Amino acid sequence: MKEHSLVTLGKDRFLHPEDNSVHLVDDEEANAFLNDLTNYPHAYVLACLMDRQIKAERAWVIPWTIKNDLKSFDIKVLGDQSLQYYQKIFVSQSLHRFGPSMAKTFHSAVHKILTDYDGNASLIWSGNPSSASVVYRFLQFNGCGVKIATMAANILARQFKIPFSDYYSVDISPDVHIFRVLKRTGLVPANADRESIIYKARELNPEFPGIIDYSCWEIGRKYCRPTKMLCESCPIESDCMKIL
Repeated sequence: MKEHSLVTLGKDRFLHPEDNSVHLVDDEEANAFLNDLTNYPHAYVLACLMDRQIKAERAWVIPWTIKNDLKSFDIKVLGDQSLQYYQKIFVSQSLHRFGPSMAKTFHSAVHKILTDYDGNASLIWSGNPSSASVVYRFLQFNGCGVKIATMAANILARQFKIPFSDYYSVDISPDVHIFRVLKRTGLVPANADRESIIYKARELNPEFPGIIDYSCWEIGRKYCRPTKMLCESCPIESDCMKIL
């Protein structure tokens, strides 16, 4: 069977990244901070845990906002802060639409990193682990579901180029853009549910299902928009059935 252009595009980006920096937020300083997995691996973990039911850019900047407030992002400094501190800053600065509960998630994650990983969050993915191990470790954080856990593992593998022993368990993380792209291309029917999306990605590229995740997301935001589509500019236009 001919490889779908979504898979070809994903593989090309995986093997030939455009640059060495992963674009997570628009602010250059904040993005550099989130890219610093050597000194602040916990910033990446905490940002992933915040990424739910708000725009990604707003969620990912939360660790940077807290760093600026504390004038530090040392994991021990974070651990010294009370739950009340986190609840106050989340609410007063409107960091998240679910401020109080996400403050608890942030506080709990800091202490899990300190307790289970000796303060070094990079132990979650170091040592060439299996993809299942990395997803499982993220799932152990309070409030982390499969969607966030697979997204976190996917970004580490696909964009940060963290080596895993395999990529079988790195699934696609369906959002509105991914649903729209896969339905309009005709890869899944109009009534496809989340599980159907995940299994279609596994069928398209069993060795690394999540390799199409970012391309779908980007195409959904830039070209395959809800209205005013830019089909003629889309990189997978030749493989799309344009089911609108």
